[in-house]
Amino acid sequence: MPTETTSAPAFRYAAVTFDCPDPAVLARFYGEVLGLPVAFSSDDFVMLGEQGSPGLGFNRLADYRRPTWPDPAQEKQAHIDFGVDDLEAAEARLLALGATKAEFQPEPDRWRVLLDPAGHPFCVSNLT
Repeated sequence: MPTETTSAPAFRYAAVTFDCPDPAVLARFYGEVLGLPVAFSSDDFVMLGEQGSPGLGFNRLADYRRPTWPDPAQEKQAHIDFGVDDLEAAEARLLALGATKAEFQPEPDRWRVLLDPAGHPFCVSNLT
């Protein structure tokens, strides 16, 4: 009886997509933070990224509810981490772009927890 050998499909990281109430607003925020252009845009979805590189997507969700982290009432389901060379300057820039600082800061000397315009928590930490 012959045996077939099949190779495993090749996978590559393509994107992470965040649910939100307004994809254009959230894409504008992350586009400014990361210097990423809009690769695709519709009323309900925006993809940021360079051709051939991983991107970030933003999907309109009609009944979107902001995470209430650290309160588990509406738990976060994922978050993004950014490494920076100047924590204070990075925090100031992110706040100017529309982020807000989370009230609870577990280790503010090592990293800061901020919330994007849709309420998703994200962390910023020193690269060193």
